[in-house]
Amino acid sequence: MIFDLDGDVIENLTVENGCNGNLKGISALIKGRKIDEVIGLLEGITCRVRPTSCPDQIARGLKAYAASRQ
Repeated sequence: MIFDLDGDVIENLTVENGCNGNLKGISALIKGRKIDEVIGLLEGITCRVRPTSCPDQIARGLKAYAASRQ
């Protein structure tokens, strides 16, 4: 995952691997939103029987980034 940020606002997201169309859609939907808002929206989403998903992995990546700034 490659996040382009302006402070705590997501300007762009590029993801390698995963579900290409879904990830492009998610990237468009989170553009301009604050990190904490996106984490709240995407965290905990599962994919079928898997305990995680592409959206959840985005939330985890943002959460790790936010934790590293503190």
